Amino acid sequence: MTNVTKLTAAELSELLTDRSVSSVEVTRAHLDHIAAIDTDVHAFLHVARDAALATAARIDARRAAGDELGPLAGIPIAIKDVLATLDMPSTAGSKILEGWIPPYDATVVKRVRDAGLIPLGKTNMDEFAMGSSTEFSAYGPTHNPWDFDRIPGGSGGGSAAAVSSFQAPLALGSDTGGSIRQPAAVTGSVGVKPTYGGVSRYGSIALASSLDQVGPVTRTVLDAALLHDVIGGHDPLDSTSLTDSWPSMAAAARAGLADGALKGVRVGVIKELNGDGFQAGVSQRFTETLALLSAAGAEIVEVSAPNFEYAIAAYYLILPAEASSNLARFDSVRFGIRVNPDEGPLTSERVMAATRDAGFGPEVKRRIILGTYALSAGYYDAYYGSAQKVRTLIQRDFEAAFTKVDVLVSPSAPTTAFKFGEKMSDPMAMYLNDVTTIPANLAGVPGMSLPMGLAPEDGLPVGLQIMAPAKQDARLYQVGAAIEAMLEASWGHTLLSQAPELAPNDMFTSTEGAV
Repeated sequence: MTNVTKLTAAELSELLTDRSVSSVEVTRAHLDHIAAIDTDVHAFLHVARDAALATAARIDARRAAGDELGPLAGIPIAIKDVLATLDMPSTAGSKILEGWIPPYDATVVKRVRDAGLIPLGKTNMDEFAMGSSTEFSAYGPTHNPWDFDRIPGGSGGGSAAAVSSFQAPLALGSDTGGSIRQPAAVTGSVGVKPTYGGVSRYGSIALASSLDQVGPVTRTVLDAALLHDVIGGHDPLDSTSLTDSWPSMAAAARAGLADGALKGVRVGVIKELNGDGFQAGVSQRFTETLALLSAAGAEIVEVSAPNFEYAIAAYYLILPAEASSNLARFDSVRFGIRVNPDEGPLTSERVMAATRDAGFGPEVKRRIILGTYALSAGYYDAYYGSAQKVRTLIQRDFEAAFTKVDVLVSPSAPTTAFKFGEKMSDPMAMYLNDVTTIPANLAGVPGMSLPMGLAPEDGLPVGLQIMAPAKQDARLYQVGAAIEAMLEASWGHTLLSQAPELAPNDMFTSTEGAV
C-alpha cells in the first residue's frame, strides 16, 4: 500500500480526485506520523487532530455529493505560528503571546480553508521571526530531520522541518530576510518568497512591514505553485496588496517541465553572492548546477550588483527600526500575558516593563533596542534614512541586472545546516546566514530556493536560489520547475528520497492542545 505521507500534494490531488483515497485517510496518516516522530523533530507547537479530521470528513462529504472542489481540497497543510488562526493559539514563538487565540483568521489562512485544505496545526519559529535557526523560539528549537544535532533554518524552521520530514505535504511560511528560503535550503525542501504585495500580509504578526511576505513551503516546485495560486491575489484588507491580475503559477510550473524549457534562458550569476565565506561543498554544487544549466541550453551571464555588499548592514537597521515600532503594541493591555512588577506601585508603565521583560527573549530585546536607537532624534537620518538610501541602490542593482538576464541565481545560504549552539554567542555570524537572501526582500522581488544536491563534506542539503523581476513570479516557477527536473534527472532521484528514515518514538505523548 502506498505511504501517502511520502506523496507530493499534486500526487495526492490525483488520488483524492479519483477517490482512490479519502481526505480522512490522508489526514489521519499525517497526524499519525506527527504523533510518531514530532517529539524528536519538534516542528509543531500545536496539533489540531480532532479539528483536522472533522474538516477532512466534511471535504469527503462534499466530494461524494459532487461539489466542485479545488485541486488542493482535502490535502493537509501546516501553518507557521506567525499567522493568525481563530481556532488555534497564535504565539509567533513568543512567551508574550502564550495561549493567545485570535478572533480572526489571517487572509492566507482563510483562503486555505476556503480552498478545502486541512490545517494540521501551527509550526515552530524563532520568536517574532527574529532568527535563522529556531533557537530563539520561546518553546525550544526545531531539529533538522537530516541531523537532529543541527538547525532547520529560521525563522521558519518548523514549517520546513514539517515538510521535509513528511509530517505535512504543504506549509505556509513568512519571509522577512530569508525565513522561507534559508530553511528550505538546509532541509532539502522548496520555499518561495513571492513579490512583495503579491500575497496578503493581513493577519501575519508583523516583524518588519516593508519586508515581510507570506509564501509556500513544499517538497516540489509544482506544489509550491499550486499553493501560491490559492493564497495569492489582491486583498482589500492589506494596504500593501497589489491589485494586479496574476497568471496561474501552476500552469507556469507545468510549462517548465516541457522539453527544452531552459534553452535560451539567460541566467545571471551574481558575482557578489558567491566565493569568499561560502562552504566549499555549497560552491561545488552551485558550479555543477551552472554547468548543467549551460548543457541544457541556458546562457550563463555573470552580473555585478555592487551594492549588495551593504545589504546586511542596511537590513539590520531597517528591520529593527520597523520591529521596534510593530512590537510596541505588546504592552500587557491588548494582547497576551500580563506580569506585575515584584514590588512598587502597579502603574501601567511598570506593568508594561515587567511584562515585556518576562515575555520577550534576548534576540527580540536586542533588536528592539537597536531599532529604537536607530529611530531616535538625531540618529534617524544617520541610520534609518541612510539604510533606506542603500535599499534604493540595491533595487537599482536588480533593475540593471534584469535588463541583461531573465533570472538571477546564487546559493540560497552560504553553508549547510550548522550545529545547535554554534552561532548563538555571535549575532553577526548568525546574521550572515541571510547574506544571499536579504537583497530580494529589500527590493521586493520574488525568490525561490530549491534543492541542488548534498554537500560532499557533510552529506547535508544545499539550496539554489532563483530570483526574478518584481511581479514575474510565474517566470520564477517556470524556470524553477525546469531546473528541478534537470537536477533530479541528473541524480536519478529526488533529494528528499535520500533523507534518513525517522524511526517512531514510542515515548510520544500527544501535543493535542499544547503550545
